[in-house]
Amino acid sequence: MQESVTLDSADLKLLSALQDNGAMTNQELAEAVHLSPSQCSRRRQRLEQAGVIRRYRADLDPVKLGFGITVFIFVALATHSRNNAARFRDLVARLPAIQETHALTGDSDYLLKVAVKDLPALSALVNDVLLPHESVERVKSSIVLETLKHDPRLPIG
Repeated sequence: MQESVTLDSADLKLLSALQDNGAMTNQELAEAVHLSPSQCSRRRQRLEQAGVIRRYRADLDPVKLGFGITVFIFVALATHSRNNAARFRDLVARLPAIQETHALTGDSDYLLKVAVKDLPALSALVNDVLLPHESVERVKSSIVLETLKHDPRLPIG
């Protein structure tokens, strides 16, 4: 596990601004956090190198791109061994419909967040890919009816 990084209030302001708009130039960032552009550039670079800022990306609207169904899938493994877990991890790593995979405690071993275009695509993923895989014992799917909140930003400020 990586250690946390020591951050001062200027770092937190910079990170908060970048969470709102990762495409900000150093000049725009400097105006937003009241530092010089060169200070912002140095701080941003240090935060990137430390792994605090992992990447920059656009926030795409799945519905406008035809991915109208979000599903949470609970998966229980057939056996609990390091090799079986590795087989499952390899499976989910190569499936682009799976946006997130979380290892869990409790009745299920993993929780998958999936974006698919329609119910036939969901059926194909569950029935043709997940269930037949040797690492999987059971799946349980919950289709999202409505997203009340979607905010990937961390509460740092």
